[in-house]
Amino acid sequence: MNRFRHPREGRIRKTADFDRVYSQRQRLGDQHLLVFAAPNDVGRSRCGISVSRKHGNAVERTRLKRLLRAAFRLSQHDVPAGLDMILIPRQGSGAGLDDYRRSVVRLSWKLAHRLCLEDAP
Repeated sequence: MNRFRHPREGRIRKTADFDRVYSQRQRLGDQHLLVFAAPNDVGRSRCGISVSRKHGNAVERTRLKRLLRAAFRLSQHDVPAGLDMILIPRQGSGAGLDDYRRSVVRLSWKLAHRLCLEDAP
């Protein structure tokens, strides 16, 4: 079961890291999710989550954050290594866990290919 853990080292938490990813200006989205990405030197993919107040009250925003964390945690072995991603849910998409998982995997590989990472096909 340790395979599906999501330790602190797998999260983007510092403002400087968020700013670095945003400054790369590499983004891609679909109907459920918008993903910003930048390469990292950590050797594993990390994820940060940003949910604005437009998504509702604190309870609804926290639910979205939990869903996005779970989606990344469950698919962390399916995304390319060495990528920092910021996940932003689309407003009113009504997506569930499986929708977010598919979006995370698909968009992360496209961004890795765009950023010319070694693991990308």
